[in-house]
Amino acid sequence: MKPRAPRRPPAFPAGAGTASAPGAAARPAAPLRPQRLLDSAARDAARLTAPTGLGLDSDAVRLRMVERLRLEGIACEPVFEVMAQVPRHLFVDTALAGQAYEDTSLPIGLGQTISKPSVVARMLELLFQGANARRQQHLGQVLEIGTGCGYQAALLARLGRRVVSVERLTGLFERAQSNLTAWRQDRVRLVHGDGMLGHPPLAPYDSIIAAAGGAEIPNAWLEQLAIGGRLVAPTQGSSVGQVLVVVDRHSDGWSRIHHESVHFVPLKSGVT
Repeated sequence: MKPRAPRRPPAFPAGAGTASAPGAAARPAAPLRPQRLLDSAARDAARLTAPTGLGLDSDAVRLRMVERLRLEGIACEPVFEVMAQVPRHLFVDTALAGQAYEDTSLPIGLGQTISKPSVVARMLELLFQGANARRQQHLGQVLEIGTGCGYQAALLARLGRRVVSVERLTGLFERAQSNLTAWRQDRVRLVHGDGMLGHPPLAPYDSIIAAAGGAEIPNAWLEQLAIGGRLVAPTQGSSVGQVLVVVDRHSDGWSRIHHESVHFVPLKSGVT
């Protein structure tokens, strides 16, 4: 039988656990560190944290939106003030947050949208031009038809004495509840119900605003509007599609004026 060759010792990189050269000081092997030290990781994480006041949370972002609204001809300081305070990006899906301060409507689910900032500002401006609002310097008791994601309700809560907001879609009603938790919810009463019926238990209302448009303004809204109060809603015009309609209630009846064209989701009855 042929004798086996002697085993050769495994090779190691120079300096990795081998004996030092004669006369040289021994150098301990560097310890393996599969994870960074905790204090080092904490310092790196702190450097990666976004500084406060930058990005979508910055006041400057909302102020730029307000300045664009001024250039478009809107002139209502109370509206500008609250739009500069309420962060619109917190009311839209995270994936769309980067578009929150552009003048565009955005989907909020269930076939509904959050209105363009310019349309929201214009409708609130028209409300402020009503007799009661001019006299009281606020919108008084407000009825909102179509809560949606709750953004406009958050604005109204800072502009009026009390807000009753009606939403017919369960998913949006629940979303608005969540969104409005930190936004003066003590002044906002959310109602899951048929917006075409308004909300008779707390009528009359100094201001009524709708975020959906039908062929006519429901009689229930007209009856729940206080004398001296104002209603602003999109309604089907004669030949140009939807227009903003302003209705004022007087002691002897109602008057209405048609304003610019708009495009809102259709007004529907029932609760789902």
